[in-house]
Amino acid sequence: MSYAPSHRGANMYARVGIETAALSATPHQLITMLFDGAASAIAMARHHMAGNNVKAKGEAISRAIDIVDNGLKASLDPVAGGADGEALVSNLEALYVYVVRRLMQANLRNDPAALDEAARLLGEVASAWREIDPAAQPLPVAA
Repeated sequence: MSYAPSHRGANMYARVGIETAALSATPHQLITMLFDGAASAIAMARHHMAGNNVKAKGEAISRAIDIVDNGLKASLDPVAGGADGEALVSNLEALYVYVVRRLMQANLRNDPAALDEAARLLGEVASAWREIDPAAQPLPVAA
């Protein structure tokens, strides 16, 4: 009896790891995971675009769009940030709409520059998001 390498088993193992991480993550960590997922999907789209794999490219871009639209954009909460939060949410929502549009254009036009722009914009927001991680903040010292 011989065993062929199985990508299916590896994918299932990876999915269980991601699901386990998501179940134990803080809300801040969940958003970080969304940024990471979008970056990964865009990188895969770039790889498939370079290899002329139209179907896989489209699937990867669709995954990135889904993460941005149904994950990042859907998680925006204008109430959480008070008066300043409404403006920030409005700006982030507009940015996410723009990123989704650029991802669609990348898919339709086979445009790696559009992928790069979407990745750069999301990367900048992700970097700022990581900077405000409440778990990374030092605890106040009593006087």
